[in-house]
Amino acid sequence: MNRSLLLACLAFAVAVGALTTNAYAQATRTWVSGVGDDANPCSRTAPCKTWAGAISKTAAGGEIDALDPGGFGALTITKSITLDGGGGQVASTLVSGTNGIVIAAGSTDVVVIRNLRLDGLLGNGSEPNSPGIDGIKTLSAALVNIENCTIFGFGGIGINFVPGNAALMNVSNSVVENDHGGGIVVNGGSIGARASIDHTQAIGNSTSSGTGDGVEATGITRVSITNSNISGNADGVFATGANAIIAVLNSSVVNNWQDGIHASNGGSISAAQTSISINHGIGVVADTGGATGTFGNNIVFSNLGGNGSFTGSSGTPSIRRFGKPPGI
Repeated sequence: MNRSLLLACLAFAVAVGALTTNAYAQATRTWVSGVGDDANPCSRTAPCKTWAGAISKTAAGGEIDALDPGGFGALTITKSITLDGGGGQVASTLVSGTNGIVIAAGSTDVVVIRNLRLDGLLGNGSEPNSPGIDGIKTLSAALVNIENCTIFGFGGIGINFVPGNAALMNVSNSVVENDHGGGIVVNGGSIGARASIDHTQAIGNSTSSGTGDGVEATGITRVSITNSNISGNADGVFATGANAIIAVLNSSVVNNWQDGIHASNGGSISAAQTSISINHGIGVVADTGGATGTFGNNIVFSNLGGNGSFTGSSGTPSIRRFGKPPGI
């Protein structure tokens, strides 16, 4: 075989290899398994082992599904993608000393995280040498949907939404618990972020001396909280900064270590049909230029530091306040 023919054959082989690799990368649906291998093409019959192994073989806008229970590792997302743990099984990311999932996608990208458990290894309040940092941290994306997830045991924040571009996050049917830096934090900075939190629990994200709030808004931020339970945090709901606005509807803000609803430094929180009860601090408080408003039918009840009051109203308020029951 002459030299020219040999070089042509080698070039053809490299091209075929590149096409094969590219074919893996362009799959619109890939699979991970607890007994998979990242050397596989991530097909249903030859699944990968980790999210990171599968995402490099999944097309933008595609989906990675968990085929069976397993621990699939930490992940950085840089494109539109859906991660689906499958529901009814344990599709888990367990990390120490790092973030669970980081979203650093494009400003037009959509990321969906569904049916996952993220464990930062804090356990029953006893911190290891290096717990996970944040559960899900968003640095950039157009839209992030977090659905039916449980995020627990992180030394930092459970869901940390700090996009560097105008972005929207939806959190639904999820549990964010025992994350010592806070449950859900939304920081729109100087650009702006919006978040909708529905049928979600932010619980136990602080010790009695800790500073982790249940839901916190800062920067240019709009947050709605509906049909949710916020309990066992430092402040239950906290807004700080002149452009941080939170609306709470049909929810429970109860038994937090500090205040129930706390607006500070120009932040604003309005509530309706919400129980603000049995918090260790003040039920409703505004300080340093903060504002609180009511749309009505809130129950402000038995807060140990006093029930407080709303500083303004929208519509016709109907606030029911009760004193401390005997024995409390």
